[in-house]
Amino acid sequence: MNVQAFTRGPSSALLLVNFALERGLSPTRLLAGCAVSLEGLQDPNTLLLAAQELRLVSNLLQLLGHPPGLGYEVGARYHFSTYGLFGYGLISSATPADALSLALRFLPLTYAFASIGYRLERDLGVLTFGAPPVADPQVAAFLLERDMAAAAVLMKEIVGEDFCLARLTRRAAPPAASAACDVPRVLGRVPEYRAALDSLAFDRRFLDRTLPQANPLTVAMCEQMCRQLLERRQAHQSTAALVRQHLEALPAGRVADLPDMARLTRTSVRTLKRRLQEEGTSYRQLLAEQRGARALALLGNRALSLTRIAEELGFSDLSSFSQSFKRWFGVAPSAYRRGPSG
Repeated sequence: MNVQAFTRGPSSALLLVNFALERGLSPTRLLAGCAVSLEGLQDPNTLLLAAQELRLVSNLLQLLGHPPGLGYEVGARYHFSTYGLFGYGLISSATPADALSLALRFLPLTYAFASIGYRLERDLGVLTFGAPPVADPQVAAFLLERDMAAAAVLMKEIVGEDFCLARLTRRAAPPAASAACDVPRVLGRVPEYRAALDSLAFDRRFLDRTLPQANPLTVAMCEQMCRQLLERRQAHQSTAALVRQHLEALPAGRVADLPDMARLTRTSVRTLKRRLQEEGTSYRQLLAEQRGARALALLGNRALSLTRIAEELGFSDLSSFSQSFKRWFGVAPSAYRRGPSG
């Protein structure tokens, strides 16, 4: 199930914003390009596309300078109440095993970008995490850390205070020695690096206990409403609209080619080209539209040099940017910035 094909409530994005505000970041800069206001995030009826939250994450990382382990720190703030109705269904389950089954059935309601699975390994239960399908590797790393930490916190809140991890493994290489001490622990566990999987392992006996707040009627009601919510949130949108959202979510200076975009939209290059053709457009045209619109916005900021704007748009040099801009709009970017009175 592609979680990016579903819209999401504002709780996760608002949590990210509040985390940033505590660190003195400007909400205007943080929400740049996200197509949502701070007031909108405070409205429980607001629905966001996955691409909007991705842009917010990208802004957060750039403004904070990509500190190591930030995803773990943020993920520790995702408590069961963050997930609304879905969260209450989990803590009302008969056992943690039932709660885990419910969570995996309604994964798009968790705000996770990683694909999450579960398997047994001798006396351990193991949650596995697949890499988020995101073009920017730093955003993908943050999201994976966040999703793993959030899952660990949620398990602890469901199972009880004595819940602990037996193992935390990461496929990634360990951080540099100078940064290793800054990486937060997840429920007291230090990651084991260069592993075969990104995973959280725990004693499987935790899953069998009876939960103190178990209520079968509440669970049935929550499951029914979660199913309805999932159907409503499935984003029925054109392929072109999906491509535009992914282009907008890319960090400054990053350009996705057609194979990159096919991976992001979880399809083949051939299928992506065919669907766009059926909608009367092409990837080249959509990319030109997005870069052209972005160019016009950046040219309005006279503090940015033309060379800097070319870099922001992912061009190798100013000459390439100028040639493309003239092809799009019929004038050079320098002439456009001067205006008709030049």
